Amino acid sequence: MARAGERAANVSFQVIMAGWALVCVLPLLWAAITAFKPNPEVFASPYKLPSRWNVDNFARAWGAASIGQFFVNTVIVVAGGLALTMLLSTMVAYVLARYEFPGNRFIYYLFAGGLMFPVFLALVPLFFVVRNLGLLHTHLGLILVYAAYAMPFSVFFLTAFFRTLPGAVAEAALIDGCSHPGVFFRVMLPMARPGIVSVALFNFLGLWNQYLLPLVLNQGDKSTAVLTEGLASLVAQQGYASDWSALFAGMIIAMLPVLVVYLVFQRRVREGFVAGALK
Repeated sequence: MARAGERAANVSFQVIMAGWALVCVLPLLWAAITAFKPNPEVFASPYKLPSRWNVDNFARAWGAASIGQFFVNTVIVVAGGLALTMLLSTMVAYVLARYEFPGNRFIYYLFAGGLMFPVFLALVPLFFVVRNLGLLHTHLGLILVYAAYAMPFSVFFLTAFFRTLPGAVAEAALIDGCSHPGVFFRVMLPMARPGIVSVALFNFLGLWNQYLLPLVLNQGDKSTAVLTEGLASLVAQQGYASDWSALFAGMIIAMLPVLVVYLVFQRRVREGFVAGALK
């Protein structure tokens, strides 16, 4: 009876997971198929395969709708923000996890409190700070804001991860004559790679899909607009033009990097969480 109940529970769990997978995958598959359809077939036969696979939709979205420019802007801003975030957050997290000093707990809880602070409340003062620095409508302004936005989560997670690493290795490196920066960059960072990869992936997903911050700091400037702004503008423009195929093609272009990055690094993410839980 116990085995039968366990088997039934496993089957039920698998059915639920399969249903959840269909809920997640089917809309993506439908959007991908629609991106290849001619415009008349988008509403005439929404659930059928296209009669002709039209690749021109992607060329139209990339060029005429400026998705290509938005894509390049997004890559620049996200890459810069992610690199700065991981560099600063790993150093801060390592110090908070390994060194005792007055104010250690205060700084840690300050970053933890940043996770609970609504970004909406910071938009107005953030706008004036960036404007006074002369960084509105610039890639550098968005990079700095993205780094500040992502650091609370990164420091909170990485501090807990660094605490799971064996301190004896760092002590042995110091005894052998390695400096504190050398211990951090040569010893502890390689050991913390699974956790760093996990945090970097979550930050990449969050920054790539960020809409509110660039909307406020760019104010419609297309020269520095990112993909989320471009897609929102494209929805309005293509809606009036009835060019729904180009709209779906733009959506697929925006989603592809996220899907590729997650598929490539999903095993590393699991390793990071398991390593942090077991050590």
